[in-house]
Amino acid sequence: MNKEDFYYLGKILKTHGNKGQVLVHLDVDDPEKYQKLESVYLDLHGERIPFFISSIELKHNRKAVLLFQDFEALEDAEILPGLEMYLPVTDLPTLKGNQFYYHEVKGFQVVDQIHGNIGVIDDILELPHQSVFQIRYGEKEILIPIVDEVIQKVDRKKKLLLIKAPEGLIEIYL
Repeated sequence: MNKEDFYYLGKILKTHGNKGQVLVHLDVDDPEKYQKLESVYLDLHGERIPFFISSIELKHNRKAVLLFQDFEALEDAEILPGLEMYLPVTDLPTLKGNQFYYHEVKGFQVVDQIHGNIGVIDDILELPHQSVFQIRYGEKEILIPIVDEVIQKVDRKKKLLLIKAPEGLIEIYL
């Protein structure tokens, strides 16, 4: 598997207790969906290595305590803090309608109701208060907020995103 075949799940923050457990941050909207994970891939020296999970205990604020198989003592788990966790993209549930994963819409054409084709989604910028589409329009960059009121339709077959940008926003960039 290549790195683009995975999505970021979270990060191991620190060891927890003295039985090899670790406290992790789950960078997901709904941690409960991950309560029955059997394994995750850890990024070790640039490689994604599968680690099998013995137990998961969800905490508040998207935190969880994990115990990996064969990590039964604090000394075993001391190498884990700071490592990032990943899952295969193929494990993601299929979204329908106007819901989408950020990685899924990169490369989609963006068509605004007023301005027509405004370019291709180059990237998604996750800013502190608002995620935005970074759209390439020739040599220019257009940033459009990712909010339900803006996104009118996601057409996966045509790789097309129809939007209704806030009045005056696109003119700022053009």
